[in-house]
Amino acid sequence: MPDTHARRTVLTGAALLTAGGTSLLGAAPARAAGRVLAERRVDERLIELTLDSPALGGPGRVALLTPRGWERREPGDRWPTLYLLAGGDGDHTTWTTMFRVQELAELLDVLVVMPGIPLFGFWTDWWNHGRQGPPRVRTYFLREVVPLVERDYGAGTRRAAAGESQGGFGALGFTARIPGLFGAVAAFGAPVHPVRHPEMWLAGAKFVGVDGYAVFGDPWEQWKVWLDWDPFHHAEGLRRTPVYLASGDGTPGPLDGAEPEPHIPGTEKWVALAGDDVVSVTEAVCAEETRMLSARLRSLKAPVTTHIYPGTHTGTYGYRELRHALPMLLAALRGRPSP
Repeated sequence: MPDTHARRTVLTGAALLTAGGTSLLGAAPARAAGRVLAERRVDERLIELTLDSPALGGPGRVALLTPRGWERREPGDRWPTLYLLAGGDGDHTTWTTMFRVQELAELLDVLVVMPGIPLFGFWTDWWNHGRQGPPRVRTYFLREVVPLVERDYGAGTRRAAAGESQGGFGALGFTARIPGLFGAVAAFGAPVHPVRHPEMWLAGAKFVGVDGYAVFGDPWEQWKVWLDWDPFHHAEGLRRTPVYLASGDGTPGPLDGAEPEPHIPGTEKWVALAGDDVVSVTEAVCAEETRMLSARLRSLKAPVTTHIYPGTHTGTYGYRELRHALPMLLAALRGRPSP
C-alpha cells in the first residue's frame, strides 16, 4: 500500500470526470432526496452534517462554514454560497485544515459548503461497467446536497464554486454542463481535458486500488462517455461564466511538499515525454490540459484568467490560488462584474 502522502497525491491528481454520460439533472436542483442523520458542531462557525444518501448508497458528509448572523436566521434568510469541492481523496476537511478558509475575512458573510465524496469518486455518476448505480456522485451533489442546504441551511441561489484537482474538474464540469448553476468557477491543478491522457488517469486509479474502468469506462470502447464528461468538450457552456484556471507546470516550486511524488506504474510514457526538470508528471499533464482549455476559452472570447507556475501536485498551491481567485468568486456572489 502507498503511504499517506503518496496516496493523497494520486487521489487528488487522478481526479477525473464529473458529469457522466446520462442526461443532465438541471440547473435548479429540485427537492432534496437525502436526509440528515446527524449534525455536529465542530467550532463556533463550522458544522458537519452526515447525510443518508440514496445516490451514494450510504452516508455522505458535508461541512458548512457559516456566515455572521447565521445562528439567528429566519426561515427566508439566504446567503451567497461558495461551494468548495473535495479532491480525489474525498476529504472535505482539507479546506479547513490545509487551506484554512475559516481565516478568510472575505468569507464572513458567505456560506461555504464543502461536501465530501467517496474515495476516487470523480464527481460523476459511476459507469459501473454499464450497470450504473451507486456511487452516483453527480446526482448526490445536484439532487441531495444543493437542495438540502438551500432548503434548510440558508444557502442562496447566488452560487460560485472552486476545487483543487478532482474538485476543480468537478466545478468546471458542473458549470460547463449546467450554465447558470454557478456565477463563477475556479480550478487548481485539475485535469480539465482527460480524454487526452486516459492512460495517466487509469494508472492513478489502479495505483490506489480503485477500478478506474468502473468509474468512467474503457477510453477506447466508451470513448463517447469520456468525451461527454470532458470539460474541454463542453467549453461552450463556459462562455459567459468567469473562469480562473491555475496549475503548476510539474517543475520544482516554492510550495512543494516535503516528500517526492511517487512513481505511478503505467505513466512511463508521460514521464518519458516530460522535460528533464519535471518532477511531477501528474501536475505537468494538468498544466498541459489547463493550457488547452484556456486557449479554447480565449478563442470563444470567454472571461478566463490563467496562471501557470512552477510547482508540483503535492504542494499547498491550492491555498494560494484560492486567494487569487477569491475576488472573482466574490464578485459573482455579490452580483458585480468580475474584477
